[in-house]
Amino acid sequence: MEDLIFKAEQGDAEAQFALGEYYYHAAEDGAQDYEQAVYWYRKAAEQGHASAQARLGYFYYTGWGVPRDYDLSASWYRKAAEQGDADAQYTLGYYYVEGYGVPDDEEQANYWYLKAAEQGHVEAQVDLGKNYYRGDGVPEDYAQAAYWYRKAAEQDHDYAKYYLAEMYYYGEDGVPQDYEQAVYWYSKVDEMGAMYYLYDMELLSYNLGRCYYWGLGVAQDYEQAVHWFRKAAEQGDADAQFSLGRCYYNGKGVLQDKQEAVYWYRRAAEQGNVCAQYNLGGCYEEGDGVSRDIEQAIFWYRRAAEQEDTDAQEALERLQGK
Repeated sequence: MEDLIFKAEQGDAEAQFALGEYYYHAAEDGAQDYEQAVYWYRKAAEQGHASAQARLGYFYYTGWGVPRDYDLSASWYRKAAEQGDADAQYTLGYYYVEGYGVPDDEEQANYWYLKAAEQGHVEAQVDLGKNYYRGDGVPEDYAQAAYWYRKAAEQDHDYAKYYLAEMYYYGEDGVPQDYEQAVYWYSKVDEMGAMYYLYDMELLSYNLGRCYYWGLGVAQDYEQAVHWFRKAAEQGDADAQFSLGRCYYNGKGVLQDKQEAVYWYRRAAEQGNVCAQYNLGGCYEEGDGVSRDIEQAIFWYRRAAEQEDTDAQEALERLQGK
């Protein structure tokens, strides 16, 4: 430690930065001191030390050891960014999005995101992918969006894996539909890791279920389909609830159980799923998995008919004409 202090006092920028890091992180031995950290970071930063410049940017952002000042924060991040510091480039891009110490400017944000992304900065790659997908500050370009999502996905970023899978699942301009790629990337998503980024994990499970059920991009496997439909159904996805009910009704991937089919049809039907409403009507009409009840059949056929389901309209006409 004495040697480090000596070198720092002699003007060694690396030692000054290291001493700043020590005072920043040394919580365990009680030596943490943000003001001292800022002092040594500034000494190194004024000599052009990019990491120290970025640290000063962070401290001015947080207000640790200095009064909070977004303008100074942006200024120090810019100095580091101009020297090629990828974290600083990404942060400066974010500042242009939020207007922290700089004007709101999506084009400038993407300029700095690109600089960071080209150095492998995963969050910059994700944000660049988002912006190309939405046309924020750059021309809308799905191929470019997929390119940057793939870069981030290959670094194990769950948001990027999920949305890359979505692009392949549905197909976009410049990104042909490719179920094999969709299944590959859906299957790579870590559900726990993705919870921070995603709010529709049930859609991932449902889409994987459909791929296994129909053999899209993967060998047809009803048991795997049931597994994924169940995950989505238990999270409240109406399409998955209907699909799981259909599996129980037909005995695909599970033992045939029409009572269980009615249970899942009902859950989906109550959420407005038109196929489930029609099938539930059919179960009541035929007494499949439930006591035969024409009034209930009419009720559910009517719900589906109101959504312009022609089969339900015909069934309703047939029953009401009796």
